[in-house]
Amino acid sequence: MSAPETHTLVLPGYLNSGVGHWQTRWEALDPACVRVQMPDWEQPSRDAWCRTLDAAVAAADAPLVFAAHSLGCLTVAFWATQYASPAQLAKVAGALLVALPDPAEAHFPREASGFAPVPLARLPFSTIVVASSDDPYGGVVFSQTCANAWGSRWIDLGARGHINADSGLGDWDEGRRWLASLGTPR
Repeated sequence: MSAPETHTLVLPGYLNSGVGHWQTRWEALDPACVRVQMPDWEQPSRDAWCRTLDAAVAAADAPLVFAAHSLGCLTVAFWATQYASPAQLAKVAGALLVALPDPAEAHFPREASGFAPVPLARLPFSTIVVASSDDPYGGVVFSQTCANAWGSRWIDLGARGHINADSGLGDWDEGRRWLASLGTPR
């Protein structure tokens, strides 16, 4: 008997991920990639976003990985440390956490509520944090601090901005390989 197929929950950040964004491209390439539709992309609330993620995980019947960008990364950290039950966590093989935003940065959206302070506890599944050296929403020191606290592998992409559609990544095959490396649930 073969292992069940791993499904990917795509977690965009503030304002969602539009055309050309690597998350949107991954969804077009792979039917196992499903976007979690947050209740309000323009007025993000940590509680609403974490409860929405929890419902998406509860509805899943296959092993899961998360492909998170920006505020989606903080949602994963809060969900895993403050919202998820052990049964929910057991479904998750890992998370690719790309372009962590720092709530203390001047560019952090004022419309986002409840995302500070960022939890700095070890996450209960495998994680990879991918950062850019010139991300206006979160610096290298912040992403390294989170990666160390969460027990994550940390990857520096160099100067790629906010690692979004403007970063010129196309289908971002390297990111897809990192996501695939996360394995199966514990």
